[in-house]
Amino acid sequence: MGKVIGIDLGTTNSCVAVMTGGEPVVIPNSEGSRTTPSVVAFTDKGERLVGAIAKRQAITNPENTIFSIKRLIGRKFNATMVTEAAKRLPYKIVEASNGDAHVEARGKAYSPAEISAMILQKMKQTAEDYLGETVTEAVVTVPAYFDDSQRQATKDAGRISGLNVLRIINEPTAASLAYGLDKKKDERIAVYDLGGGTFDVSILEIGEGVFEVKSTNGNTYLGGDDFDLRIIDWMADEFRKDQGIDLRKDKMALQRLKEAAEKAKIELSSSMETDINLPFITADASGPKHLTMKLSRAKLEQLTDDLVDGSVTPCRRAMEDAGVTAKQIDEVVLVGGQTRMPKVQKVVRDFFDKEPHKGVNPDEVVAIGAAIQGGVLKGEVKDVLLLDVTPLSLGIETLGGVFTKLIERNTTIPSRKSQIFSTAADSQTAVTIKVCQGEREMAGDNKMLGMFELMGIPSAPRGIPQIEVTFDIDANGIVHVSAKDKATGKEQSIRITASSGLKEDEIKQMVRDAESHAEEDKKKKELAEVRNEADNMVYSVDKSLKEFGDKVSEDEKSSIQAAIESTRKALESDNVESIRNAIQELSTVSHKLAEEMYKKAAAQPGGAAGGGSEAGAGPEAGAESKPKEDVVDADFEEVDKDKK
Repeated sequence: MGKVIGIDLGTTNSCVAVMTGGEPVVIPNSEGSRTTPSVVAFTDKGERLVGAIAKRQAITNPENTIFSIKRLIGRKFNATMVTEAAKRLPYKIVEASNGDAHVEARGKAYSPAEISAMILQKMKQTAEDYLGETVTEAVVTVPAYFDDSQRQATKDAGRISGLNVLRIINEPTAASLAYGLDKKKDERIAVYDLGGGTFDVSILEIGEGVFEVKSTNGNTYLGGDDFDLRIIDWMADEFRKDQGIDLRKDKMALQRLKEAAEKAKIELSSSMETDINLPFITADASGPKHLTMKLSRAKLEQLTDDLVDGSVTPCRRAMEDAGVTAKQIDEVVLVGGQTRMPKVQKVVRDFFDKEPHKGVNPDEVVAIGAAIQGGVLKGEVKDVLLLDVTPLSLGIETLGGVFTKLIERNTTIPSRKSQIFSTAADSQTAVTIKVCQGEREMAGDNKMLGMFELMGIPSAPRGIPQIEVTFDIDANGIVHVSAKDKATGKEQSIRITASSGLKEDEIKQMVRDAESHAEEDKKKKELAEVRNEADNMVYSVDKSLKEFGDKVSEDEKSSIQAAIESTRKALESDNVESIRNAIQELSTVSHKLAEEMYKKAAAQPGGAAGGGSEAGAGPEAGAESKPKEDVVDADFEEVDKDKK
């Protein structure tokens, strides 16, 4: 039975963990880091880069380096947030045929689910390298306040990457699992999760292996990225005042500002002031311009004051929904890299009137919780029950555009609810069911998840037909809706993939693309390895030929030189087989040269100790060989230990 991995698919960084020997373990990636930047880049050579390697080249390739894709997943192109993001991002956001927001790189459009799948593939590969086996199943985390279409898109991303996503789990809930797994006493905790792009707060009751979410609230467009933007704007405004140039119009300069802002923000969590130095940031007729500034912690707090305060309202709402006060909260767990900011910690401390718990790593705790949930689903972790909730109310549009709720927010999931509706006009033979999610009174002000029609209703006066609408929300928070005419038994149902979202054939095509790309990656790795082997061999044989060429015949020397040239020529191609054949040929013709090298090594003073003639290093090995003329017997002198 294969392992189930836990993946925290983050806005800024992603992390993967697995249960090993009954304990969750965070898996380091191929670069040795425990978190991987959620960045995908497309190079001019047609290569696709993921993680740290993609982030490193962002400055020189800003238009084709995609970051913070989580902020676009499951969103419409014309949404206010997307429009705002498009003004600031160096890469291009385009409208898909279904109205979704997609991104464009090197002239090709990609859905956010596709880009997310590339990051998930990297996490999958990281786990496979560590475990030494193929991984096909995962638990993937999402912000608690993600709506249905965002959850569905995340599940699609998992499928495209070659993973069967067993469960979509809310990030604060995952964090509570990691925090509370070994806790013996009953506790009521608040999880304050401020990550790179999203904010969530959940109130949970934990005890005796039961993790029950009482309420959740948040903002899917509040996170570390917004703090970075404030610093970027401040730097750009200051530079414009001083030099009259707006750096935001230069995509390469903007990318440098982004990296500098992130670095400055991190430094200000542990120091009171930081220097920002960006030489040659731009140039004009008078020559190159350099950016040199000082940013204090106080200034950063002033710039981001409203962002930090903006997290308080969801905290208040979550506590009201759970029916608790700050005094009744036993522990506040901080999750997400942005919670390292001292001002954030102070606001949390003041609001909950207690010191936040800092015993968990805010960057890793969510992935650890996801791995634990994977263990629960596989039966590796016993006596743990997770009871999560739906973050937003679900319902349908009724007469006059009113939003009629069937499942209220913070209802424990999975959940099922039915209600009887009727027709709004005489002789109406079909009804359109519009499914919405949100908290506003009018359906149009909420998010429409999808719509379907129930046909063939017998003609009757309005109000007579009985149509039963059933909402079914699964443990992933994904919605299924059905409508049934009670008289005829006719039924129509949909699994909500939103009016947007990816179609089945699109997902299948993306799965095929991802598989072929994985095969390409494998071939590239194989080519790189065989190239390295050939390079090393050419170098060492060439070096040996210069040193020992006089020890072999002219014919042998010519054969070796020809084989070296043949290998160099093979290296110009991308043909793995021809490079391998060239290596084999070079290895065969250089045997005599290697023999001479070993002879010399065996003849060196102390050579026999290293396995000289007795080790069979030369043709005379095992024979009674006489010392050669150029071999000098060494004189040994005993040193009196007392005369050191």
